[in-house]
Amino acid sequence: MKAFEKGFNIVTSTLLAAVVILAILLAGIRLFGIHPYTVLSGSMEPAYHVGSLVYVVKADPEDLKVGDDITYMLNSSTVVTHRIVEILPDEDDPTVLRFRTKGIANNTEDGTPVHENNVIGKVIFTIPALGYFAHFVQTPPGLYIAIAFAVVLLVLVFLPDLLFGKDDTPKAPADASGDASGKARGDQNTDGATDTPTPPDTEGAADTPTPPEDKP
Repeated sequence: MKAFEKGFNIVTSTLLAAVVILAILLAGIRLFGIHPYTVLSGSMEPAYHVGSLVYVVKADPEDLKVGDDITYMLNSSTVVTHRIVEILPDEDDPTVLRFRTKGIANNTEDGTPVHENNVIGKVIFTIPALGYFAHFVQTPPGLYIAIAFAVVLLVLVFLPDLLFGKDDTPKAPADASGDASGKARGDQNTDGATDTPTPPDTEGAADTPTPPEDKP
């Protein structure tokens, strides 16, 4: 029974750790200004495979350079991650930068240079295949399954306490009680021997004659 409980705890602890790591990679990392995006096409193969998750951090347009991979808004509903191949000033306002981009796997450059205001940020790292899971949990079925899994995992974490309970009975150390009782007995014997009075020697007193009393 103890072996089963130990194995059960190992499995639940591993699952709980995996869920925590996934939560950090998908949501918690946003607290540090890093935003994940799922790669849905192969235009950036082999750098970013389909289903990968790219992590993007906000960058100053002036700090971007040719060769950087940027994520930008193509339109109000489409986000693209492509590589910068040229940086040029805006035709109407030379103080504004535009970025000509290209997918690594594409044969031609993108048609319209990206306005600096449309740049979301620069890609700093990627995790292959994690984007499939991230995309799935954003759908209603995936969200329901994720919530149900979290609830089941919480139940499993507390299940061992409900099934096996905890032994809270304190156990007194046998050696300590034995030493204490032995010491008490030893002290009692010693005290008794010390406190026992020595009987007077009455035999000599009885044999001593009383001298006669002189009369005038």
